Amino acid sequence: MAEPGGVGNRMKPEHFLSRVQHQQIVEAIHNAERNTTGEIRVFISHGAVADPLSAARRQFQKLQMHHLFHRNGILIFVAPRSQTFAVIGDQAVHDRVGDAAWQSMANGMADHFKNDRYMQAIDFGIEQAGQLLAAHFPKHAPTDEKRKS
Repeated sequence: MAEPGGVGNRMKPEHFLSRVQHQQIVEAIHNAERNTTGEIRVFISHGAVADPLSAARRQFQKLQMHHLFHRNGILIFVAPRSQTFAVIGDQAVHDRVGDAAWQSMANGMADHFKNDRYMQAIDFGIEQAGQLLAAHFPKHAPTDEKRKS
């Protein structure tokens, strides 16, 4: 089950979808996942959402992100019609980063959203998620072998 995450609002839905570029999001996720075994997904809801955190949790389940081997998925859920979003992570991620990391990420994204910088908001969230995952779930975990001098 997905764990608590950051929630925010501050976006104007009438401009959101026209400014977000799918390929840019795909590339940002690819770059953010390079150094981690974790997975990042962005989901943009087409409908209005009363509770973005609950909607994000439902979407997390639908995307089967809770089935990742290391339980290290992060979902950025955006609902432009409701002018809200949420960032959530699976159990292992939440256990390692805690509520403060989610709220920090959400605050940074909200600053971009409220200034109509929609793509920058998503890029910021993806970049932050990638940094968290790389720090706690690196792709190449260090070995115990010592270097010979």
